[in-house]
Amino acid sequence: MGTQINMIGFFVENISRMVAFYRDVLGFEIDWDGNGPYAEFKQDGTRLSMYERVQLPALLGQAPSFPVGVNGTFEIAIDLPASGAVDREYARVVAAGGQPIYAPRNEPWGMRSSMITDPEGNLIEIGSWNLSDQAGD
Repeated sequence: MGTQINMIGFFVENISRMVAFYRDVLGFEIDWDGNGPYAEFKQDGTRLSMYERVQLPALLGQAPSFPVGVNGTFEIAIDLPASGAVDREYARVVAAGGQPIYAPRNEPWGMRSSMITDPEGNLIEIGSWNLSDQAGD
């Protein structure tokens, strides 16, 4: 087996606000007591974590730079089992504080897709590869 990704980590400005969004709005599970610069969500397979940006210069031995506004360097994709659920989930997440980028639409590559950002501008795609079920959950 080749190289596998073990963890994806976000370096965040406000860890409490970001954990709350991913936990309370997106529904990721986490056991984090609100203390410390590191938080890791419960995931099967690839781990998802957050680490406070303010800690990075000491860790890296140099000051990194960060994008401002919409972060177009990567995305996280949430794949729903049915395309009909994309519209409902997009509307729910936007109503709960996600910033809309584009509303649900059918893409030429065969998926229903929408995009929001989290509170720090990271792109999150909410989509489904199951175009055959427009009404399903």
